[in-house]
Amino acid sequence: MDNEHLHRYEANVDGKVAGFISYLNRPEGVRVLVHTEVEPAYEGKGVGAKLVEGALDAERARGGKIVPECPFVKTYLKRHSEYADLVA
Repeated sequence: MDNEHLHRYEANVDGKVAGFISYLNRPEGVRVLVHTEVEPAYEGKGVGAKLVEGALDAERARGGKIVPECPFVKTYLKRHSEYADLVA
């Protein structure tokens, strides 16, 4: 879920924020994905991967591009070439 007010994508589990990807907005619809954080209780359960997938799908739906500065997002993109077209 895109929480535009806080400039981050959030993953919710049982009504709680389990993780987030913070971003910065740049001109022309580009978002810099800066940092991914998953709450310790949800680490190792696939929350981070689902969070990145959801953020990338949301970017595709809005017609945006990304700049992956976060190492976790960079690693995800290396393994999922189907999202390569989103990188500015």
